Amino acid sequence: MKNLWRIANGKLEATDDESSVVAVFFNPNSEEKRHLVTELQIDEHTLQSALDPDELARLEFEPNHAAMIFKRPKHYTGKDEFLFRVESAGAFLFSDRLVVVANEETPLFDRGRAPKLLSPRAVMLQLLYRSIFHFREHLKVISMISDDLQNKINKAMENRSLLNLFTLQKSLVYYLNSINSNGALIDKIKHARDRLGFSPEEMETLDDISVENSQCYRQAEIYSNILVSLMDARASIVSNNLNVLMKNLTLITIGIMVPTFVVSAFSMNVRIPLAQYHWAFWFIMLLAFLSVTAFTLIFKNRR
Repeated sequence: MKNLWRIANGKLEATDDESSVVAVFFNPNSEEKRHLVTELQIDEHTLQSALDPDELARLEFEPNHAAMIFKRPKHYTGKDEFLFRVESAGAFLFSDRLVVVANEETPLFDRGRAPKLLSPRAVMLQLLYRSIFHFREHLKVISMISDDLQNKINKAMENRSLLNLFTLQKSLVYYLNSINSNGALIDKIKHARDRLGFSPEEMETLDDISVENSQCYRQAEIYSNILVSLMDARASIVSNNLNVLMKNLTLITIGIMVPTFVVSAFSMNVRIPLAQYHWAFWFIMLLAFLSVTAFTLIFKNRR
């Protein structure tokens, strides 16, 4: 799917003009890939890297353009079952236009505090900022989900909530790796600022993006460390709850066995005392009750 944008009054506006400044390809088909490779002379391997979720962020220079591969969060749905994934996207900066390639059709430019758009380079910076903003939004969601799961673990002993915490921890590992990879990309862009032709205003924006990315990384790292500690503590709590439950069940079992033994002793198929008395049944029930009472008192005193 192909979307075209133009820069007007410092903002992006959708257009149908094929000569637009910004072209975005979501999940390009074979014909669109052929157009990118043959007409725009984008390296085929680099194009595949932009669509590979396992590819690391990087910056490369070709004869007629600069290729930037960056990481961004994948759109989360209920089917993902608490697993937040990341994907790669590519931004190919030409002298007069920017071509963006991504797997998933999600908003790229419309949220967060963005710089004023005056050139394709500024749009490329906005892509990076939007990615950082998206990461931080997902981190907030992960924090809320982990709080809810912790409350469930405190009230229940089943493994599902604990396994969901492990899944969130796995997501944070992916996020830490991706955010760190974007940080390395930002450093490379800084070193290549003259080659990319960034203006002083755009460099200031890039510095702000670098600070935002560092803060995002520290936030994800804190959440990850907290979640690891909580998972260890919750695992101990679940184990302790299970031990308490088994202890209570054992006590109930013993409490039932004591009167059962008394009644069984008087129910054997042999001649026993008191068989000739009509009140023998109530006497045996009294002994069973006294045995339960004695067991309860002994248990309380020992505890």
